Amino acid sequence: MNIINKNKSRNKILVILLVVIVFFFGVFWGKIWGVRDSVKDENGNIEISKVLDLYAKSHSSEIDFDQFWDVWDMVKTKYVNQPVDEVDLFYGALQGLVRGLDDPYSVYFPPKEAKEFASDLSGEFEGIGAEIGVREGQLVIVAPLTGSPAEKAGLKPGDKIFAIDGDDTFGITVDEAVSKIRGKKGTEVVLTVTNNGIETLQEVKIIRDVITVPTVVWEIKDNNTAYLRISYFNDDTWYEFDKAVRELLQENPTGLVLDLRSNPGGYLDTSVAVASEWVDSGLIVVERFNETKENKYQTRGEHRLSDLKTVVLVDGGTASGSEIVAGALQDHKIATIIGVQTYGKGSVQEFELLPDGSAIKITVAKWFTPDGRQIDEEGIAPDVIVEEMFVDVGVNEDSGELDYIDKGLEKALELLN
Repeated sequence: MNIINKNKSRNKILVILLVVIVFFFGVFWGKIWGVRDSVKDENGNIEISKVLDLYAKSHSSEIDFDQFWDVWDMVKTKYVNQPVDEVDLFYGALQGLVRGLDDPYSVYFPPKEAKEFASDLSGEFEGIGAEIGVREGQLVIVAPLTGSPAEKAGLKPGDKIFAIDGDDTFGITVDEAVSKIRGKKGTEVVLTVTNNGIETLQEVKIIRDVITVPTVVWEIKDNNTAYLRISYFNDDTWYEFDKAVRELLQENPTGLVLDLRSNPGGYLDTSVAVASEWVDSGLIVVERFNETKENKYQTRGEHRLSDLKTVVLVDGGTASGSEIVAGALQDHKIATIIGVQTYGKGSVQEFELLPDGSAIKITVAKWFTPDGRQIDEEGIAPDVIVEEMFVDVGVNEDSGELDYIDKGLEKALELLN
């Protein structure tokens, strides 16, 4: 009797297990079949776009900050070289946070680097005298400053920098590159560069020096045409520009060549003030933060050059504030732009010091010309293209220096006379 009861009990358990297995198998197979149906097209074939859509729906976009602390603890407990410096971890984490924006101009600076960066626009520093940028992920020379060690070493706008003192520049930010290139007067830095392909890579040795940025020079050319060059927009630029304008107007010039070649920019307000001397009414530039917030910079000042026929010279090293000037004069049809497409650095960075002495430089806005053209990544297209600005004509027998013909200036003078 007990044996019969045991057999009945065993049979019941088997039946229950079988029902449960069938139930879960049915649910599982139903889901699989449902998934298969959801990714098929009308002909029963798997459609890749539906697979990708299903993948996206199955992965949460929510951020779990517990994972940050899990990694923090793992680094502190498992990393081979202990003890780990928590301060370095902290600053490294913040640098990585800002780097996640994938914007070469947004950077977090630990205290030491923040102090060095804060003096960048003072007009004097020690280094090679070149503006550095990033184009399509590659570190490049935007413009060597006039008379700088970089210019004397032969660096040109558009040169790609593959290594600094032998260290690969892949993935490096602009400010990291600047900190590596800068250094004490008299010391050497070696840049591995090319202008036209990796097969022509060469090492360029440059001796650092004190860089005092010359901002404005002018002279009277043939047929009483004024030539005015602005190399940078820094603390001294407006004073020097204002003085130059007053002096050159006393010569009653018939026209003016404004040379912005290899001008990497600088202060926004100075750029607006300079452009305003030609634009007697209307916008100079629009600073757009988002779809609902923007600042419009209207012309101001005396407009002393508004009636003077003007040609503007630009090249691939014309960037930032100098693109504001060129774009404004072009949109208002005040000047003819000669050269090649400018660099396209039209984003605005805000620099903010933090309580511990560190700092963040973050892109907060982009610039647009009066007609609404985006400067960033687009640049200013010239009205007249001159691909080769300077042509070498050999060594001068008297001075021993290399002579060249300025084809851009020749074309500008031709249009004005």
